[in-house]
Amino acid sequence: MRIGVPKEIKNEENRVALIPRYTSILVEAGHEVLVESNAGLGSGLGDDEYVRTGARICNAENAWSADLVLKVKEPVESEYSYLRDQIVFTFFHLAGVPRSLTETLLERRTTAVAYETLEDKFGRLPILAPMSAVAGNMAALVGAYYLAGFNDGKGVQLGKVLGTRHGRVLIVGDGVVAFHAAQTAWGLGAQVSVAGMDEAKGELMQREISADLEFFASEPEAIARQVREADLVVGAVLRHGAKADYVVTEDMVKSMQPGSVIVDVSIDQGGCVETSRPTTHSEPVYEKHGVIHYCVTNMPGAYPRTSTLALTEATFPYVLRLANRGLAVFRDEPGLGKAVNTYQGYLTCKPVAETFGLMERYSAFAAL
Repeated sequence: MRIGVPKEIKNEENRVALIPRYTSILVEAGHEVLVESNAGLGSGLGDDEYVRTGARICNAENAWSADLVLKVKEPVESEYSYLRDQIVFTFFHLAGVPRSLTETLLERRTTAVAYETLEDKFGRLPILAPMSAVAGNMAALVGAYYLAGFNDGKGVQLGKVLGTRHGRVLIVGDGVVAFHAAQTAWGLGAQVSVAGMDEAKGELMQREISADLEFFASEPEAIARQVREADLVVGAVLRHGAKADYVVTEDMVKSMQPGSVIVDVSIDQGGCVETSRPTTHSEPVYEKHGVIHYCVTNMPGAYPRTSTLALTEATFPYVLRLANRGLAVFRDEPGLGKAVNTYQGYLTCKPVAETFGLMERYSAFAAL
């Protein structure tokens, strides 16, 4: 199979979808690997490293001409013209990005295989998890940075000073992002509260982070009370393949103190805070109702070396299976089949079809 690795062109996105160590395995298995020039440069990987492991360096058009295209983030508008009847394996987050991408994938009969909806046999999200961990760690750190007075924040440090914890952090969600955000915020020295739906996950956080961490049921009234007192709110809500619900309303945001900070990690799927809108690494924040909002849609891209290594370790077993067997491997395993979002002009991810009112284009992948 011809496998292409284009250079990412999303704002400040320096991750790459394949590293040389895995390139050599694909080549040894009989596959041709085309890597766009400088695709790995942002992650500290030069073209010469790919050449030494058997890849061919090429331009963007040739990388996109492959049967299987490996990316990190969804195609941006300038890349739509490259899409055709091929497999593209990447983070798509279709419910949270412009409808035009879904429409183009359908029109071009592209098979969109999404990292974020791929499940293992236990129903876990093995490719999303490492990037969620990076984003969770980062949420606490970037929130702490924007609370500083020189950033027009309220001047509260998330830290322990002579044994006393300072700064209140509210995390909405109880998945991987929430766990890592809570762990990092607690480690900094803040007071941490988590609003979640799964009591068992709350107990896990209290065992592994601190028994003093507060976990409460994610209900509107309880969240509203906590939001009013929070210095930093981290949005960490995930609905598999679907647009996130607005768990933090605009009225709740209005109740926050001026200079407070919101980091909405859920922005990839539309955001779980009603006042959130997508931002970029070059223009990461804006102010609404006196509250600083950080809503970057590719947060792990800020740490490309770490993120690339963690991401490719998670993706490569599936890349190799796709290269060796094609889509048959996804048909054989229901969890893997959930990664297929579009196929031969059909939407195969029901939440995306519902989001855009395209149920007439929906057909379950397993039936195709």
